[in-house]
Amino acid sequence: MEVIGYVRVSTEGQAEDGVSLAAQSSKIRAWAHLDDREVAHIYKDAGISGAKLSSREGLQAAILHACKVKGALAVYSLSRLARSTRDTLAISEQLSKAGAELVSLSEKIDTTSASGKMIFRLLAVLAEFERDQVSERTRVAMNHLRATGRRVSRFAPYGWNFSAAGDELVINEQEQLVIERIKQLRASGRSPGWIADSLTDHGITTKRGKQAWSAKVVRSILKRLEEAYP
Repeated sequence: MEVIGYVRVSTEGQAEDGVSLAAQSSKIRAWAHLDDREVAHIYKDAGISGAKLSSREGLQAAILHACKVKGALAVYSLSRLARSTRDTLAISEQLSKAGAELVSLSEKIDTTSASGKMIFRLLAVLAEFERDQVSERTRVAMNHLRATGRRVSRFAPYGWNFSAAGDELVINEQEQLVIERIKQLRASGRSPGWIADSLTDHGITTKRGKQAWSAKVVRSILKRLEEAYP
């Protein structure tokens, strides 16, 4: 049975968690050799997040290839394949219907057996749970930094400026007044689009000096307020 490999690193780094494209490829080839299988091709997505399957041309090509030859789609780990349980199971189902396999080296999963399929589904759920926990811890930490006035991004949020040292936030009184106006308009039932048009009509500029506001920017400000004061 032919082996079709798939490797990926995200936008966070070319060697996320220390596992580069080359390292992933090497492990796939080593596994295939030990299992007396032939690696037909290894598809790559370099510097691409795993959030959207549609944006990953390498993955789409790997799946189509595996389905066409009824081979084994091999990945270093489930995290390289997809970020959600739904997407992971959807890929597995697509492969299964075409008579192809899914192999994950880190989790030692081979979906040719019933037990392998069961373990695969359990591990997919656990992997998503772990990612959600990391995301939750990150969100809590970021909210704490914001609450204590510490710098958390390249740009200061609307309503604030960076201190002279650049590591703390200080209040921008004028922008805080605009935020209060946004809150009042939203509380009165106005939509983000209506609020954006109103700010534009009154000649109020955005944080970066733009004359025109957008609903997206208004929603971002409102969301930040909700996160700071849930």
